[in-house]
Amino acid sequence: MTADARGLRLTGSAAAAAGYDQAVHHLIRFQPEVVDAAAAAVAADPGCAMAVVLAAYLALMSTEEGAVADARAVLGGLRADPAALRPRERAHLAAATRWVGGDMLGAGEALSEITVSYPRDLLALFTGHQIDFFTGNAGSLRDRIGRALDGWPDGHPQVGFVRGMYAFGLEECNLYPQSEEAGQRAVEQNPDDVWGIHAVVHTYEMAGRIPDGVRYLRRREADWAVGNFLNVHNSWHYALYLLQGGDTAGALAVYDRMLHHDGSADVALELLDATALLWRLYLDGTEVGERWSPLAAAWGRLLAPGYYPFNDMHAVMAFIGNGELDRAGQVVVAQAAVAAHGDPGTTGWAMTAQVGLPVCRSLVHFGRGEYGRVLTELLPVRAQVHTFGGSHAQRDAVERTLLEAAIRAGRLDLAAALVSERLSVREGNTYAWSKRAWLRRAAGDGPGAAAALARASELAAKIRQAAVAGPAQG
Repeated sequence: MTADARGLRLTGSAAAAAGYDQAVHHLIRFQPEVVDAAAAAVAADPGCAMAVVLAAYLALMSTEEGAVADARAVLGGLRADPAALRPRERAHLAAATRWVGGDMLGAGEALSEITVSYPRDLLALFTGHQIDFFTGNAGSLRDRIGRALDGWPDGHPQVGFVRGMYAFGLEECNLYPQSEEAGQRAVEQNPDDVWGIHAVVHTYEMAGRIPDGVRYLRRREADWAVGNFLNVHNSWHYALYLLQGGDTAGALAVYDRMLHHDGSADVALELLDATALLWRLYLDGTEVGERWSPLAAAWGRLLAPGYYPFNDMHAVMAFIGNGELDRAGQVVVAQAAVAAHGDPGTTGWAMTAQVGLPVCRSLVHFGRGEYGRVLTELLPVRAQVHTFGGSHAQRDAVERTLLEAAIRAGRLDLAAALVSERLSVREGNTYAWSKRAWLRRAAGDGPGAAAALARASELAAKIRQAAVAGPAQG
């Protein structure tokens, strides 16, 4: 028996254990080298169960149905008798097997049980935290990590990454001061903690502190902009900041440089960001040239409707943006078939039936100009939208669609209420102030419209001033 860098015993050779630790080192930094490191650890000893499950989790965390076969093959290649493995290793195998079978929520619960017994199992923490993110479980994003924190001594070299995860959980639970403090502490300990950076960036977004977010990303640019899987996502956040400052050209420049271009791979987690940015511009009636076409084509190559409906939603957005309403409708038809005939034991089925299908139907209605039907679909499920994954910032695309549909359907009372709701928790939101200005003008309130527009302009100017040195480079 050998042990990993956190003192947890594992089955396998010393070489496999060292390779496993190297892979975990890259994993918590979101570094591409994790893929080769995990494969090398498995090759060093196919009987090392922890190396095998790490490689399987990597495939599954892509959220792509096409990667499930890879994960299944990795697990099938384990050259060890499960009965001879340690209890923690068997628990990981069970969790990975549940996820391969479509039960992502069950896998997350199994990983949570591992963490209770082994709080320093960093792979269980990281993977479970990602599942919480994929399933929109804000409470577990925070508390899964909170339950383990007491098992990590302050001097441990990897405790900062655990705090970075905790910071994101705090943010998704709307605990912004605590999130900022935890995230800043994590990044001070490990400047290459891109998830910790990401947590702080989310905090500034949701608190409406956009100038602070711009300055933070610029100051930390060398730590996040290259060499990790999260640089596209953090670039997306920077582009959103620029949009709040009224710099559409700057946001599109970030899109072309980082979010989607000729060298971009068909990676669902990156296509989400590219689509979400263009959809915001679509809702505002902003032309984006030929950018929709390659994005829609990329979604068409990897989409499997009903597997992970958060992906489905963004694919539908891309198809609509590209003028392919029939193709968007076909996704809804496929989702309806999954809801009617799919496996109720899978997380994809539950997400699709409960939230994904009505959300995607609402988008198709929006694309067809049937704005009243958008409200009919979205309002009943609005409080449950988080259950099909993503963060508050990502799901804001749904909220903006609802607001724009209310305006176009002539439900200005509802639109005004939604704007009031938004400004009550995020006063520094230029988008909301601009919508209030439009609504006040439509209501014949000239002074109110002017005041709202002035506030939007004031906030936008501060954001542009924060970015005056030029956009963060990718």
